[in-house]
Amino acid sequence: MPARLCRVDEAQPGPEDLKLITLARSARARVTAAEGAAVRDETGRTYAAAAVALPSLRLSALHLAVAMAVSSGATSLEAAALVTDGGGPDPADLAVLRDVGPDAVVFRAASDGTIKATLSP
Repeated sequence: MPARLCRVDEAQPGPEDLKLITLARSARARVTAAEGAAVRDETGRTYAAAAVALPSLRLSALHLAVAMAVSSGATSLEAAALVTDGGGPDPADLAVLRDVGPDAVVFRAASDGTIKATLSP
């Protein structure tokens, strides 16, 4: 079943979700990237990343955050945050997230932390 964008009031973020948004904002701001992302695994560990745009390598922030989690031993993801002034997550980003977190909720936020949309499975 395809994911759907929800109104913000349908899935209010809890304190741990707000932490993900803060981590994603920080990762993005640290290197002035187009986007930042953070994910939380089944044990509560968090992983934050910024988009990488090199001449020979391009990785979205969400791809990189998921890869960091998996390479650290995460077997499941509970939630993700994407901070960008652009549109929602790319379908390829969601596919990578769903590989490890089929039930993960994604909060999309603007650079100021304002939640713009919630993507539920």
